[in-house]
Amino acid sequence: MGVIALFIPIVSVVCVFTFVAIAVWLGNRRKEREAFYRSETLKRITEAQGGASSAIEFLREEDKRAWRRKVEGQKLGGLITMAVGISMMVFLRMIPDAASENAYYVGLVPLLIGVVLVVYAYFLAPKE
Repeated sequence: MGVIALFIPIVSVVCVFTFVAIAVWLGNRRKEREAFYRSETLKRITEAQGGASSAIEFLREEDKRAWRRKVEGQKLGGLITMAVGISMMVFLRMIPDAASENAYYVGLVPLLIGVVLVVYAYFLAPKE
């Protein structure tokens, strides 16, 4: 039994690092493929329409879509963080034998972080 307990951490560390290496490798291949497809699309747009202005317009639209995705992700992250904070406050409030009566205020930390993310995404983030 002692030998098996010795191999469990070793095997788990090897598995984690193998997973990380494969995930990084696959991510890099995906980025290469996306860059290749993007350059091919730009070449075809330039050749088909006879000018760089349509390619520039394509790049601007792509940048707008990426910016919109980023802002929407920030809004979603803020809302999820706010929900975690609220549920944490409710959960800690319902514990009958809490060490402190005000332990539920810990939930204010993720709640306020979520509020800041949402306020930034809606009001303070630079517009397109």
